[in-house]
Amino acid sequence: MVEVQEIQRLLDVLTSIPPVGAYAVIAAGCAIENIFPPVPSDTFVVLGAVLSDRGGLVPTTVLLVAWISNVLGAMAVYAMARRHGPAFFREGWGRRLLRPHQFERVSDFYGRYGLWAIFFSRFLPVLRVVIPTFAGFAHLGVVRTVIPVATASLLWNAVLLYAGIVASRNVGRIMGMIAHANIWLLVVAAVIAGAIVLWWFRTRRDPKHVEERRRRAERGRGVTFDEAISEIEDAVDESHERRP
Repeated sequence: MVEVQEIQRLLDVLTSIPPVGAYAVIAAGCAIENIFPPVPSDTFVVLGAVLSDRGGLVPTTVLLVAWISNVLGAMAVYAMARRHGPAFFREGWGRRLLRPHQFERVSDFYGRYGLWAIFFSRFLPVLRVVIPTFAGFAHLGVVRTVIPVATASLLWNAVLLYAGIVASRNVGRIMGMIAHANIWLLVVAAVIAGAIVLWWFRTRRDPKHVEERRRRAERGRGVTFDEAISEIEDAVDESHERRP
């Protein structure tokens, strides 16, 4: 959580610069979160709300700046993942991180539930960055990605703006309320992340790959380096599964 003293310093800085500069800072903060999650976009929206209540900025403009920059940041990451992601997961460490049959399952999931998964993830810390990124990896359509991203971002930023305006005279209180809400949202995100990790471990072994290994052994054919690494990983996975 950002301390109240730091918030006050940021307010002082934003108050001392022209409104255009303040809008630029808010836009940068909301966009960068999609690349570097520790940067709290919520803080920048609340700062904009406080300044708008004190007459320095226009509330509607703060909302539009925060919303558009946040959506553009998310879609930029999505575009990069869509362009470079599939190639990364086809070979090398990417292939070992997410095996082909797992990547196929991820793509199927996004094909069925991607819109709603993206929408709800935008309210959850960390996952709001990860889920849209994997939408790019899975080649989910641009329209099916931008609609939930834009809708959820607009709703969340509007709530933050309203709360910031209402409690602008007590910045510490509003930041405490947001921090408290984010703790619970982080718990939800952690549970979902735990389920994803469990799924990752449980689906590491591909039945088709196991059968191919058996046939290869029967034929007496040697293995490549990547196949050898894959077999070692399978052996490790099997040892974990046998543990009580």
